Amino acid sequence: MGEHIVESKFDEEERKAFVQHLIEDIRALELMMMDGLIEDDIQRIGAEQEMCLINREYRPAPLSLDVIRDINDPHFTTELASYNLEANLDPVKLGGNCFSTVEKQLNALLEKAKTHAAKHGAKVLLTGILPTISKDELGMDFMTPIPRYYRINDVLKAWRGDDFTLRIKGVDELSLHHDSVLFEACNTSFQLHLQVRPDDFIKSYNWAQAIAGPVLGASCNSPLLLGKELWKETRIALFQQSLDTRKWTNAVKEQVARVFFGERWQEESVVQIFKEDISTHRIVLTKPIEKNSLEILKEGNIPKLEALNLFNSTVYRWNRPCYGVGNGKPHLRIENRYIPSGPSITDQMANFAFWVGLMLGRPKKFDNIPTIMDFREAKLNFIKSAMNGRQTVFTWLGMPITLKKLVLGELLPIAYKGLKKANIDDGDIQNLLGIVETRVRLGTGAEWQIRNYRELRKQMKQDSALVQLTKAMYANQKTNKPVHEWSSIKEIAKKKESFKWVGQIMSTRLMKLYEDDFANLAISIMQWNNIHHLPVENTKGELVGLLTWSHIEKLGQIDTNGARVSDIMIKNVITVQPKTEIPMAKKIMKEHQIGCLPVCVDSNVVGIISKVDL
Repeated sequence: MGEHIVESKFDEEERKAFVQHLIEDIRALELMMMDGLIEDDIQRIGAEQEMCLINREYRPAPLSLDVIRDINDPHFTTELASYNLEANLDPVKLGGNCFSTVEKQLNALLEKAKTHAAKHGAKVLLTGILPTISKDELGMDFMTPIPRYYRINDVLKAWRGDDFTLRIKGVDELSLHHDSVLFEACNTSFQLHLQVRPDDFIKSYNWAQAIAGPVLGASCNSPLLLGKELWKETRIALFQQSLDTRKWTNAVKEQVARVFFGERWQEESVVQIFKEDISTHRIVLTKPIEKNSLEILKEGNIPKLEALNLFNSTVYRWNRPCYGVGNGKPHLRIENRYIPSGPSITDQMANFAFWVGLMLGRPKKFDNIPTIMDFREAKLNFIKSAMNGRQTVFTWLGMPITLKKLVLGELLPIAYKGLKKANIDDGDIQNLLGIVETRVRLGTGAEWQIRNYRELRKQMKQDSALVQLTKAMYANQKTNKPVHEWSSIKEIAKKKESFKWVGQIMSTRLMKLYEDDFANLAISIMQWNNIHHLPVENTKGELVGLLTWSHIEKLGQIDTNGARVSDIMIKNVITVQPKTEIPMAKKIMKEHQIGCLPVCVDSNVVGIISKVDL
């Protein structure tokens, strides 16, 4: 690794030089394409594995820098959040037992990560979104302290000119403002790379777009975020919204998001895709670059196109075109960025084989996709698939078809042919594609999570259910069985857990009153619902008082006719925070002789804790 790395200054001068390098990189790529310098006689596959670090309580463990330092292996890199790691696998030549080779290395790297994480009291989990991530772990103090990450955050925030806004609707709805790009860090994926010949790049790229919806639908594994049941692959909505710098205006105007599927079929060459991205996205990161790529080319050497690659790493197409240099030869790849981590390594390898098989087995009629399929059809298929997973009904070549029918009837046979054509071992083909087939018949990781989470919620509060779910995922993952063979959590007894904070045991489904509500209605609501304590808010949603049954009884026969809630509520309310320790809350209630405590973040009520909860 011993390269001399010069720290980026991110100043005006560096930016000016970077822009020039970017323009020259595009020109250099055009020249290499024209001169036939791009490798076209070999195909390779590669992958990147993102993972979560969790502590003994199955919550995020912000230890990535310590663990990476201990691992001391260049295959590992940091991620935006300090509780995530990434392992970069070596490229492997396509053919024979290439998938077994990838799986073997993946297992070895994960073993390494697990061993070193264990020294710090942490475990490694593969999952699209870690169920136990809470709002607490999405603040700046959980960002990996590396200048590049702070820079991305600062620039995107400045462009947005406002907090980021998150709104995702599924069975539940999640709406909130947040002040950093760290929500992006909830997403962990298994990114797949396939080397593609330059002369076939556009046909391959368009086909990759066409199959994205069904491939995603068969591999969903991220149905929960902050305890809410959202999309089957919530990462798709979350990633787009967490890096969205577009300003909301009164005018309707076309703006391309930084995380996006694409706007149309591609027509010319890979260079055109890069040009389009540079034309529609501002430069987030820069770095000092020593040598001009055109000069390197003139000297008969192959340039790394550093400016283009850095720029490309901050534009998040779900299917991303990539340029790289391996063994001194330049090549082009398509990177599939939409597949989630988990549920098991076996499942991930099955997804990998399914995608690669489909890419290689592209039927002739799809060579010119724009003539047989509308781009919006492919794009809508992708979004619907992220929302509905295995239950999606697609439009395929103008006709409606279920995911099950499309995958089993059309796509799996194409994938079989593609892998056969590449001389992949028969045993691997049968095994890996067989897993996809069974999963499409029986259920994805997302469905396993939802089914078990709903079961747990009947027995326990949200926080405990999320912990138990994560614990079960960890236990099942260790067996390395595919998710359709995972055992369910039904057997969990209602055992008492060691709770530490108020946030773990508070009631979150709250009825609230407003200070200008009529008192007689408020009293009736309390009687009808057998509620003893109700928080009172003002029009800004801030806590201004508390209505309690004992306080109303103390007031005696008040004339509620015409009286408002503000006339009869307790105005000096004692509150606690979600991270208040439970013994402390007990002590406060005892000292003040009160039966409940509103739980607040700033001046907003997020829960209430009563003697019953304790």
